[in-house]
Amino acid sequence: QVQLVESGGGLVAIGESMTLSCRISRDISSFNVLAWFRQTSGDERELVANIIDGSTINYYIDSVKGRFTISSAANTLYLQMNALKPEDTGIYYCNVVSFGRDTTWGQGIQVTVSS
Repeated sequence: QVQLVESGGGLVAIGESMTLSCRISRDISSFNVLAWFRQTSGDERELVANIIDGSTINYYIDSVKGRFTISSAANTLYLQMNALKPEDTGIYYCNVVSFGRDTTWGQGIQVTVSS
């Protein structure tokens, strides 16, 4: 069973940066999709960014384009977040998918951007 351990969240001021990390217990190359989702207050969980089959052309939700960068190294998935805004506040979830095998979610980590 895959285990995901997220770290790096917390409280940050508007305009500052933060990096989220997701340590993955299985070889990262075994996954087809590596993604970060977030859930803001009262809203459904939304896809923030993903990497599909190791592609360098990654998806980003419009609201974070130019500010967030998703990347991976070794068995860790990262989300570099720059120029943070209050609307980026929420719980961020790491997600990995191996087609035909399993889908795994992290426990979620709180990011709060103070206004």
